[in-house]
Amino acid sequence: MDGNRRFARQLGLDESQGHMIGKDKLEEILDWCLELDIEILTVFAFSTENVNRDTEQVEMLMELFQENFKRAADDPRVHENQIRIRAIGSVDMLPEGVAESIRYAEERTKDYNRYHFNIAVAYGGREELVQAIRRVARDVKEGKLEVEDIDETTVTQRLYTSDFPDPDLILRTSGEERISNFLIWQLAYSELYFTDVYWPGFRKIDFLRAIRSYQNRQRRYGE
Repeated sequence: MDGNRRFARQLGLDESQGHMIGKDKLEEILDWCLELDIEILTVFAFSTENVNRDTEQVEMLMELFQENFKRAADDPRVHENQIRIRAIGSVDMLPEGVAESIRYAEERTKDYNRYHFNIAVAYGGREELVQAIRRVARDVKEGKLEVEDIDETTVTQRLYTSDFPDPDLILRTSGEERISNFLIWQLAYSELYFTDVYWPGFRKIDFLRAIRSYQNRQRRYGE
């Protein structure tokens, strides 16, 4: 979800307003996914690198996360549609208030499995792989796993997304054409779609164009 700050600057707004508008856009996206019966949505909300941004901006984002995880957990639409909410990433890096809101959202929706909404927060693809490698090494050290038995499944089972299939489509807004450390193991055969539109200005027609582009592609999975 890229381009919140640039969108705000373009309109002469404070950058924080760009994040607020971007938050509202995410709610729209959730509605569009429900309309199209898209069962799994994973959004990149805050990376491990974002921690190094301006302190005031990071604090504002943390307040947004704390408020909106709880708000989502109490949203009637979440319960009507049985949407399970989960955070993926190094949650222990986050302020306790944010972590508490995450636990609240996950607990309130833990029994749902019709739709899945994953929020990558304090997330980094390389860090996720490092954590998976540590788990593999620990299991080998403890005699639970033989080195010869390590394969792709061994790694996949130790990722944050172990319960989910790999993503079909990766969509990035704002004109940037790079992955930026997002799901780097999982997207090996995903279809990529880049658009020049900033995230807060992303319209339903832009979303449908991305879906149509995906539908018109022939997936070969490296074959």
